Formats: sequence, structure tokens, C-alpha cells
Amino acid sequence: MGSITGNFQNESPLHPAAAEFLNDAFARGWADPSKIHQDSRKTALLLNEAKELISGHLRIRMDQLTFLADPSLGYHLGISGMINSVTKLYYGATDRSEVFAIANSNDAQVLPSDLNGYINYPSARINDLLAWQSINGETGIIARPPLDFSGKVFADCTVDPGLNPLPTNWSSALWDSRSWQGPAGLGVFALADPSSWRNPMPHNDNSISTTSFSVPLAIASAVALDHFLKDFERDQISLQARNAKIRNFLLTEIGDVDIAGSLHQTVPHLLSFSILYTDAQLLVNELDSSGFSVDSGSACSSANMEPSHVLAAMGILTHGNIRMTLRAEQTEATVDKFLQELKYLVERVRA
Repeated sequence: MGSITGNFQNESPLHPAAAEFLNDAFARGWADPSKIHQDSRKTALLLNEAKELISGHLRIRMDQLTFLADPSLGYHLGISGMINSVTKLYYGATDRSEVFAIANSNDAQVLPSDLNGYINYPSARINDLLAWQSINGETGIIARPPLDFSGKVFADCTVDPGLNPLPTNWSSALWDSRSWQGPAGLGVFALADPSSWRNPMPHNDNSISTTSFSVPLAIASAVALDHFLKDFERDQISLQARNAKIRNFLLTEIGDVDIAGSLHQTVPHLLSFSILYTDAQLLVNELDSSGFSVDSGSACSSANMEPSHVLAAMGILTHGNIRMTLRAEQTEATVDKFLQELKYLVERVRA
């Protein structure tokens, strides 16, 4: 098909508004904003405007925000930086692998998930830390706020472009620019109170990150976030209706399908389902040949021999899994054609 309308993958092109502005951002934001020269002062002004826009949408203060060149670094900064000798780390069974890796090196306890993808949070102690995932990237399930947790909270918002408010007891937080169709290679890290945090990285100064970030990418990311949220507000009702339509089709026209999370437990643009008696690799490959790109939480490549730990933790079928990202520019005709193609493939495989 060659068009984005057939792309149901998580990856997406840069938001058109940001793409249009990117060349100008590189032309105007090249100078070092920490220097005193005229070009540097102009760059500092643009960076400050980007920080103001992003912090406003993410509901944090400007002075709490730091840009990172590598979003994954934010897990180490946000979790390891909050841990001391008496801290116990609590994390969800559906959290990301970066959290699991840090937990393996600390006093940690994994919290099980129920069939709905919800985690029950302990009350804990004031020095303990909870890794809380705002929205699960595989299932789209929106987390319940950890209101009863008495310790510190690291908020993993890497799939959440400011849709789910931070819990009131957050201590550190991380976002990924790609979640709002911003440029890759830019993370947004935040500390509620720097006095409760120690830098886990080797440093010669007091900066949070050892890696520099691209100022033009930060500027473009702010533009992308502003437009993404406006688009989402406009399109969320139609996206939810399309999500509901797909769910109904799966249950009535295909059958023997596990759908992760209910319609109202999940964000409208993410959908994950597992089809019994099918092979995910075959479905993904055949759909791709028909012009439809989807993701899968099943083990369907030599580089990924383990099925999704998220689906396994929820007790959902891990084989035959399809993950879809819905976008407003995908037409109803495209969605209908996708569903008919999926039904045909499943019937052929099950025959």
C-alpha cells in the first residue's frame, strides 16, 4: 500500500507540524545555550520556550525538567537515583525490561498483575520506591494511581504523552518524545525534589546527565507535543469508536480471542489481542504482504524468542498476539479491509 494508513505499528513518522519546523529548528538552535554570545542567547530563548511548553503539557514545573539524549538512561536516573541502603524497590510484573534489569541489582519485589493488567500497590515505608507505569505500551492499559503507597514513586510515562496525570506522590518521572510523534533520541526527565535524589552516574559536575542532547530536537519535540495533544483531543472519540468496532469484530467474526483490557481501561489508540490456534509470525508476515504493518507481543523472530512477559503476567494467551496503534489518518475503508484480511488469514490458518 505504501501509505501510513496501512501502518498499525507503534512506530510513526515525525508529527507533520514538527517535521515542517525541524529544518528551521536546526538553523536557529545550533548554538550552545550556556554561552553568552548572541546566537547562544537566541538558542537559550528557544530552549526555554520549548521547556515551558512541554512542562505545561506534562503538568510539571520548568525547573523540574531535564532533557536526555537517551530516554533509556532516565530509568537508571529515576530509579537508581532514588535508592539508598534501606530502600526496597517495588515494581510491576508488566513493567518494562529496563525496570527489571535495575531490580535485579537491588532489594526488590515484583508485584503481580491481575487479568485486567492492574497492580495492587503495597503501603510500604517512606524510604521505599515504587516503579509505576502510567500506560502500558503493549496493552494500552491505563494504570490506577498509587494513592496508598507511602514511599517515593518513579513514574514511567514513556508511552504517555501527558494523557494520564502524574500521581501526587511522584518523585521522579520519565517521558519519551516518540510517544507524541516527536523525534527519536530525546527523553524528558523530571525530579519533584532534587534534595531526595543522588546522581547514580559518574560526574565531574552537578549536571543530571553525562550526555548532551540536541536543542533542535527538543524544540521540535515541543512543537510535536503541542500539536499531538490538540489532535488527540479532537480525535479521541472517533479513535475509541474505531477501537470498539475492531473489538466487536474480533469477538463476533473471528472468535476465540483474548483482548487485553476493556475499552474503557485503555487508551483509545492502542489495542492488543491474541488469537487462539494461530501463529503470530505467520499473521504478521501475511498481513505485511497485504500492506498492513502490525506489531506482536509473541515470540516471532530469532532475536525475540521469549513471548511477551506483559501478556504472561496478565494470564493472557501469548501466542497469536497482534498489537495495533490506531491513528486518525487511517480511513474506515483501510480498517475494514484490514479486518477482512485478518479474518481470511485466521480462517485459513485454523482450517
